[in-house]
Amino acid sequence: MTAGTPPVVRDLLHRAHALGADPRNTNYAGGNASAKGTATDPVTGADVELMWVKGSGGDLGTLTEAGLAVLRLDLLRSLTGVYPGVEREDEMVAAFDYCAFGKGGAAPSIDTAMHGLVDAAHVDHLHPDAGIAIATAADGEALTREIFGDRVLWVPWRRPGFQLGLDIAALKDANPGAIGVVLGGHGITAWGETGQECEARSLEIIRTAERHIAEHGRPEPFGPVIHRPLAEAERAERAAALFPVVRGLCSTDARQVGHFTATPEVLDFLSRAEHPRLAALGTSCPDHFLRTKVAPLVVDLPPDAPLEEVVARLRELHAAYRDDYRAYYERHAVPGSPAMRGADPAIVLVPGVGMFSFGKDKQTARVAGEFYVNAINVMRGAEALSSYRPIEESEKFRIEYWELEEAKLRRMPPPKPLATRVAVVTGGGSGIGAATARRLAAEGACVVVADRDLGAAEKVAAELGSSDVAIAVEVDVTSEEQIGAAVRRAVLAFGGVDLVVNNAGLSLSRSLLETTAADWDLQHDVMARGSFLVSRETARVMIDQAMGGDLIYISSKNSVFAGPNNVAYGAAKADQAHQVRLLAAELGAYGIRVNGVNPDGVVRGSGIFASGWGANRAAVYGVPEERLGEFYAQRTLLKREVLPDHIAAAIFALTSGNLPLTTGLHIPVDAGVPAAFLR
Repeated sequence: MTAGTPPVVRDLLHRAHALGADPRNTNYAGGNASAKGTATDPVTGADVELMWVKGSGGDLGTLTEAGLAVLRLDLLRSLTGVYPGVEREDEMVAAFDYCAFGKGGAAPSIDTAMHGLVDAAHVDHLHPDAGIAIATAADGEALTREIFGDRVLWVPWRRPGFQLGLDIAALKDANPGAIGVVLGGHGITAWGETGQECEARSLEIIRTAERHIAEHGRPEPFGPVIHRPLAEAERAERAAALFPVVRGLCSTDARQVGHFTATPEVLDFLSRAEHPRLAALGTSCPDHFLRTKVAPLVVDLPPDAPLEEVVARLRELHAAYRDDYRAYYERHAVPGSPAMRGADPAIVLVPGVGMFSFGKDKQTARVAGEFYVNAINVMRGAEALSSYRPIEESEKFRIEYWELEEAKLRRMPPPKPLATRVAVVTGGGSGIGAATARRLAAEGACVVVADRDLGAAEKVAAELGSSDVAIAVEVDVTSEEQIGAAVRRAVLAFGGVDLVVNNAGLSLSRSLLETTAADWDLQHDVMARGSFLVSRETARVMIDQAMGGDLIYISSKNSVFAGPNNVAYGAAKADQAHQVRLLAAELGAYGIRVNGVNPDGVVRGSGIFASGWGANRAAVYGVPEERLGEFYAQRTLLKREVLPDHIAAAIFALTSGNLPLTTGLHIPVDAGVPAAFLR
């Protein structure tokens, strides 16, 4: 907001934030709120009545002024005179653009008519779990009357649009004492003459529904316990083992990022006898099933079934799910329906373990999981009072494959090159590793910043964004146990691993006679052995995913160039360089590409050079340490200093998809050192 923000807009944003901040009131990006007021028309100088309403795709809890659509109310209400009827109501959405006031503003949502046609200064439309529980109960109309009397009215299911707005407006006009409505299969709408009154009425409907369910609902609506959840440690271990397999299956049509949920609500639902029946009914609220798909995939084995048996059953169930989804599409598609977008599940439920959810990025996957938790809460409330009865399958299809939803998808920006890819960068807390993490995140990847210095890794991860973008893990690459734990963290955070940068390293510049066995062992343990262990553990995940992948080794010019006082470091780097060739030969059958980058003279921002290597190399070459980068640049063909960002650019070039048939390659990034030319 700015100093010029109208008071009516300030009040609307405050109300939206208050309602959207509480998940009991509405789901993420669900629902909308509006306010009507007057402003001066800059053309005529006269007052004009306007409506400010949350635009398409926005979130109430984080709504800004730029996220509001602003429309002239007289023009919007005049659309009733040209409304062609319910069969052509979708045409009215395009007409909203002709009602816009001024430049800019968000695109109006499908619910705009509801807000404009209802004769109230302020309107809220929300998706509270308790409200949807009433809306999806088999006797929802009777329950609405029992709970609210004439204060809240019932509106039978109708797809959101112009006609629904007309229906609600007519009900309000015929019932002046009503404060809102329960929308069958959908949610609630409330109104008021002030923002405060509207918010209070919204909360009255929600809290009254919550109390009624708590006081009158049966205590175990999901039936008796038939599966005890696994203990926490065992559950995490099983989830980490299953997640790459599940992610690979759910990426059959399009690569996905995953999210894992094992909250008490999910575990309790999956432990109960009724969960298979209820899950098969699917979700009801349009916001829910647009993200969770028409129904989840449910594993029908007990929690203690052998892992191999669960994996085999998952493959069978996934194949059946795809067949069922294709049949669902073919049952309801008509000429002009959008093409089937994909037949893989967005939600996979595993009793005793938890829920795996998927999407085009981490946020989408996480929100899909949150929506299914909302659906579980809805099912619990509906079953507690009555029985859960979502909208008909044909209506779900009309929403899922609605041309207006398709248009919304077409408006989305194209994905970045590394979108849906999960990257692990060792030594990611500084230097080349930090630059690489930044570049991969900027190109759309989810990044696991792995470093022995957890504080440094956390600093880089925080710089990249929220935990939907990057996480930090502490790992000493000389420890098999820590590497295994770090890989499990990556899998549980994002669903798997697609891209690994073996960057962790150190160097001790000593002559042969000064190099101790401990010096030799340390450098080989970190670089040669460490990258072997990281590659081995992450390759297991990539093979389970069956989606290919990239292993990148940050080797060195010194892997092919013989320099003085460098025997341990040079030998370790040569080991890494040959690992690239060996693993490229072995892992190609799985679609895993293995390539290397050979940097040289990366002084600025380098943890290795700052830890003493720079001073030692400067002494070897007889130059001041602060001039070392310049010295390295002058001995190259291009006379340019190599920076961490240059290495990150080479890694991106290898992994961006532009070199899909390249494996076993080493790219020199050294500004041109003839002695290090690959032969």
